[in-house]
This record gives sequence, structure tokens and C-alpha cells, in this order.
Amino acid sequence: MSTTTADAKIFNCTQSRELAEKIAAAYGSKLGNVITSTYSDGEFQPSFEESVRGSRVFIIGSTHPGADHLMEMLLMLDAAKRASARHITAVMPYFGWARQDRKDKPRVPIAAKMIASILETAGATRIITMDLHADQIQGFFEKPVDHLFASTVFLPYLRSLNLENLTIASPDMGGSKRAYAYSKALESDVVICYKQRAKANVISHMELIGNVEGKNVVLVDDMVDTAGTLTRAANLMMERGALSVRAICTHPVLSGEAYERVEKSKLQELIVTDSIPLKKESRKIKVVSCADLFADVMNRVHSNRSISSKFIM
Repeated sequence: MSTTTADAKIFNCTQSRELAEKIAAAYGSKLGNVITSTYSDGEFQPSFEESVRGSRVFIIGSTHPGADHLMEMLLMLDAAKRASARHITAVMPYFGWARQDRKDKPRVPIAAKMIASILETAGATRIITMDLHADQIQGFFEKPVDHLFASTVFLPYLRSLNLENLTIASPDMGGSKRAYAYSKALESDVVICYKQRAKANVISHMELIGNVEGKNVVLVDDMVDTAGTLTRAANLMMERGALSVRAICTHPVLSGEAYERVEKSKLQELIVTDSIPLKKESRKIKVVSCADLFADVMNRVHSNRSISSKFIM
């Protein structure tokens, strides 16, 4: 039996309007009314145009760079807090700045930790996000974090392809744990790409660990940024005798020359979620919506029910 006393209210940041509408529809609700005023110098101010006093508020917005996306989330959290909302949940399908989760050289910030602290200071009492760049980022928060996995939506799609001689691949050593989890669920082999970087987003050398000859390969990663690693790995696997290469990447950051690289590569398909809106269409990019996943988890959170069944891996 539900222990809630009022309906939850769902609001969106401007950059995630389309996804938020899908989530609200799947939840069985409508988006709340928010108006954002913008000054001539670019400063902006969101305003809730309905009462949220005593309510559970869900604010949906991915925080991919630039910084305005994060700033809008922070301002909306602060507005909800000052309007006396009872619970304020930041629903962040993509948690931006997560690659800066440690000091990999002297005199650099740990941005993921800093942003976790800022979100809590702004008013978030709970975080719902998906496929963090590193699982341990959950430990940066003092508030509850529901870390969802896109495998919930990707695995049914992969099974629907009915690929023979399926092999799961990781484009780098850091993603080997994720690749192994997918391979276990799909009962397939695993191969790993070993890469060396000259600097950020620039690969100096790549080698393949494992055999892909005669295999239908699916590369697995949490995000695709410039698509340099992904397309190079796909091309290498086709050169080594793979029958086909697809990739599943939760967050389609797709910056720089990413779209051009994907189009020119030997990738048959790039499968992503709608955690970040695509900048443009591509014949090779397939979007699988995560709206139903977030709507179900939000519903369970609001009614104080378990969400453990949503953690497939």
C-alpha cells in the first residue's frame, strides 16, 4: 500500500524537455509549469508557476556541458527548496563532468565530487541517474543515489536482433567489467581493446585482446564523445575478420567530428539512449528510449516501493 499523501510533481530543465515529456507520459502525469526568464546578458531565472509546498518534486535534466545545463538544474533545485517542497529529487539521466572523478595528475579538480556537493547544497534530497562513468561516484553524495543501468533497455533490443556468434567487446580496459556483465547476461564471449592515449581524445595506439573472426561484435560503453575510440575499435575488428560491428553507448555526447566519424566508420549501428538529445539525425544511430525505466523508478520511489528489480546488472 502506498504511504504517499499527494501526487508527485514533475518538472523539466529546458535541455531535457522531450525526454521529460516521455517520462511524464509513462508516469501517468503531466509536466509541471515552469517559466524561464532570460536577461539580455544571458543570465536566466526559472520560476515554478504552481505550488510545490509539501510535495515530492522530480526535476528532470541532464547536465552535459556547457555549464548552463548544470546551472539550470541548480537554480531549479534551489527554487523548489525555497518553495517548501517536501522531497526534491534531481533526475539526471546523464550526470555530466563525471570523467573528472579522481586526480589523474597534480593540481586538477575532482569535478564529480564538487558537483555532488553543490547539488546537495542547492536542495537535492535524492539523485536518480543512469550509467555513471564510474560506479564509485555514488560515494561522493551524502544523499541517496539510485544508479540505474541502461542494460535494462539495451538487453531486450540486443536479444531482438538474434545475432549468431555474438561477442561483446569493450573499447578500453576500463570498460571490461561492463562488457563482462553484458556477456554474462547474453551468454557470449568477450574481447577487449587496449589503447594508449597521446592526450585526451587522441589515441596513439590500439590493440585487440581476443578473437573476433567470424563473430558479430557489439561494443559496449557508457558514453560516446568524439567517437574516436569507438570507430577505431570497430574498424580494427572488421580488419580482424568480424562479420559485423555494432556499438551500444548509453550517453550520446557526440561532440566535435563524432557524427562524421560514425558515418565513415565500419560500424553497422550505434545504439544510444535519449539521455542527451541528439544534435542531428544519422542513418547509423538508433535511439532506444529510457523514459519507461525512469518513470517506473520515479513511481516506485514516490510510493516507497523497492527498485531492486531494475538493477539488471
